[in-house]
Amino acid sequence: MSRLVLIDGSSYLYRAFHALPPLTNAQGEPTGALFGVVNMLRATLKEQPAYVAFVVDAPGRTFRDDLYDQYKANRPPMPDELRAQIEPMMAIVQALGFPILRVPGVEADDVIGTLAVQGAQAGLQVTISTSDKDFAQLVRPGVELVNTMTGSRTDSDAAVIEKFGVRAEQIVDYLALMGDAVDNVPGVTKCGPKTAAKWLAEYGTLDGVIAAAPTIKGKIGENLREALDRLPLNRQLVTIKTDVALEQAPTELVLRERDAPALIQLYGRYGFNRALEELGGAAAADEVVSTDLSATPAGHAKASRAPAAGVADTALAAPGQYELVTTSGQLQAWVQALAVADEFAFDTETDALDALRANLVGISLCAQPGVACYIPVGHVLGDAGGLLGPQLCEGQLPLATVIEALRPLLEDPAKAKIGQNGKYDLHVLRRHGIAVAGYRDDTLLQSFVLNATATRHDMDSLARHYLGYATVKYEDVAGKGAKQVSFAQVALADALRYAAEDADITLRLHRVLRPQLAAVPELERVYTQIEMPLVPVLARIEANGVAIDVDELRRQSADLSARMLAAQQQATELAGHAFNLDSPKQLQAVLFDELGLPALVKTPKGAPSTNEEALEAIADQHELPRVILEYRGLAKLRSTYTDKLPEMVNPDTGRVHTNYHQVGAATGRMSSSDPNLQNIPVRTSDGRRIREAFIAAPGHKIVAFDYSQVELRIMAHLSADPALIAAFQAGADIHRATAAEVFGVALEQVSADQRRAAKAINFGLIYGMGAFGLARSLGVSRPEAQDYITLYFARYPGVHAFMERMRAQAREQGYVETLFGRRLYLADIHARNANLRAGAERAAINAPMQGTAADIIKRAMTSVDAWLASQDGQARMIMQVHDELVFECNEGFVPALREAVTGLMAGAAHLSVPLLVDCGVGDNWEQAH
Repeated sequence: MSRLVLIDGSSYLYRAFHALPPLTNAQGEPTGALFGVVNMLRATLKEQPAYVAFVVDAPGRTFRDDLYDQYKANRPPMPDELRAQIEPMMAIVQALGFPILRVPGVEADDVIGTLAVQGAQAGLQVTISTSDKDFAQLVRPGVELVNTMTGSRTDSDAAVIEKFGVRAEQIVDYLALMGDAVDNVPGVTKCGPKTAAKWLAEYGTLDGVIAAAPTIKGKIGENLREALDRLPLNRQLVTIKTDVALEQAPTELVLRERDAPALIQLYGRYGFNRALEELGGAAAADEVVSTDLSATPAGHAKASRAPAAGVADTALAAPGQYELVTTSGQLQAWVQALAVADEFAFDTETDALDALRANLVGISLCAQPGVACYIPVGHVLGDAGGLLGPQLCEGQLPLATVIEALRPLLEDPAKAKIGQNGKYDLHVLRRHGIAVAGYRDDTLLQSFVLNATATRHDMDSLARHYLGYATVKYEDVAGKGAKQVSFAQVALADALRYAAEDADITLRLHRVLRPQLAAVPELERVYTQIEMPLVPVLARIEANGVAIDVDELRRQSADLSARMLAAQQQATELAGHAFNLDSPKQLQAVLFDELGLPALVKTPKGAPSTNEEALEAIADQHELPRVILEYRGLAKLRSTYTDKLPEMVNPDTGRVHTNYHQVGAATGRMSSSDPNLQNIPVRTSDGRRIREAFIAAPGHKIVAFDYSQVELRIMAHLSADPALIAAFQAGADIHRATAAEVFGVALEQVSADQRRAAKAINFGLIYGMGAFGLARSLGVSRPEAQDYITLYFARYPGVHAFMERMRAQAREQGYVETLFGRRLYLADIHARNANLRAGAERAAINAPMQGTAADIIKRAMTSVDAWLASQDGQARMIMQVHDELVFECNEGFVPALREAVTGLMAGAAHLSVPLLVDCGVGDNWEQAH
């Protein structure tokens, strides 16, 4: 059966505008809505429909305006950034060959409705491509709705009922009852989807509802009776016409031949590189954009706003020329080429993800974009190797030969090296006898500092975003799922393209990103003075690792298991029968069906939630939710730490080695994984017990240094509030001092509750907390919480001024900055969604403080590491957790370490208030607090 596709152009333009981020091209022209529509059109073309039309509203009045002079009267004017995208949208639609329909006097909906009915009568399968719910009234045999942006399909009466609760033939009456705020069609007050569906299920039609109006009770019945006079008009306004006089029949709507030159020009201008690929790939792109990968892409180097996320505005790159190095002559030729190069990129391939256990499989090198090599050293035959172990593939140079040939280059501090997440490679090469020096640049960090939120920072994402290049994926050469093999088992020919490409793309990215950083001196300083010096520091901390007491953790696991069993037994008694505490479905039945507790929190699908928030909300109404929360807390500690940590001990070192991520958060805060040291709970005795298992070696101590209230001190500095600065300079208890200011009492008269409230305000304001959040935190009413905030701002007006200044700066330039110049882009600061916009404003307040704190501890780590290098191994840094640095130290060296590290951490930034550092010493991590 031939298919007719009717595209609701107006709906998709508005939907894409509101759904997608405010993207721009290299010239700063808005492209977000255009991007969404173009992708939808490309998807339609791939389906090759026999007939198609792109339908939009014609300018001027329609018959609905004559029926009701307030029709659409409350619609705001079209945003300028959306209006600017209409003309290019129509130009692209025209160039793609779509028939465009605009019919005066009616809306696009009516044109689509008429064509849909005519098409179905002519035996065509009609697809209406839209996101507008009004079209559900047209669903019938032969007519379906498809939302191309979400993929949802409504193709039957059953599908309409599932979505709206009424049949397709009832949709008009359903809409008439509810009204339409967007079109200014007033419905029955307080009549939402559920009420409208309920009435139509009971009375059949709108006329039936009108007839039953006198018998419907309550306030909703009164509202219905008040609306009776306007309901017939509502029905007229929401009914899509299916009898519009049209010049073209459905079978005349044939796709024209596309205008390729026009499309190349339009796609190139607006940065739609993937669409360009469909017109001939890089060859087409060459006609409209430069392929000089060393040039700074337009729109990034000097733009103050964030680069357009998800749309690469640089040239489409072509694969390079790659050489498989398997002879001594080839190896020497590459060594000589690298020796005369100013810089080169390198990458390692291994047989495992854990850098401290992985074996080297090969090395890739690149000193010129597009020209790279891969040197295999550890590829094996098959997947086993029999009793003799894995057998090396023939044609590979010996590992020792390659290591010794490359060592002088890799260990030369004067030879600049470039990597992508190179900390991993530094570990691998160190384990194979090479201490890499001169590690100058890392493209992961370049991208992160340039714009932390523009894209993900893995190589595949960076290549797509900045180069318009689709990389070979690991799955392409190693397989997927259960059939995936180690890279050591990948055939050499397949490994070449994948591995050499890594080094090649790393160098290409560096040549694009480095000039962009250089164009913004503040960002370049963050990159060169904070992030890059930290890479070898983190590598050393990770390699140092930390000793853990495995027996202690096993004792804790046994204790946690016993308490979990007790909680299960208690839950059984409270419920009156046994049930699975780990089953949300069984938990829902017990809590809400059997015990009748209120479902205060719902899942996205509307079911009663049993997550932590939901259980906390009803924990004061029955003992069972609290028992379940206790059980979950114990289970998480056991599975995440006490059971897992012993399994993570490295058999070669006998220690646990975490992995630190410099790109953990947009603010610059680091995170860690395998294990995650940042999330070990410290507010519970069970969480603190886990830290007791992090121990010092015999003759050593654990020494922990922690910044005291660092973000509040940064707030005082950035806000320059005299009272806040004075309190910190006087060494006062800041929460007690705040309580005295806010509540107007002497310091010695501050009560525990007043100090607690002041502490909640101090920390809450850092995170942009409003009256609602503070009220929930303190357990007070919202007006009372608002009074606290008002008093706070009256006592600390500099803080209020700082917050307003950050919001204004974010709105004006799209980002805020840390004390050291790190930029934190806020894509949602102009969002039309109020919740997204409010979240961005909170981030604008918090990010400068949290980001500055992250910069400070990174600077401190680099300084401390340099000092430790001259101390003959007397102490070593073993952990960084939030604002804390942890060391393992010879007992006799503790005083020297305390004095030096305290001074270096305190001197990591020069604020208008002192940076205080607390220090603790013990046999384990918990004792050091």
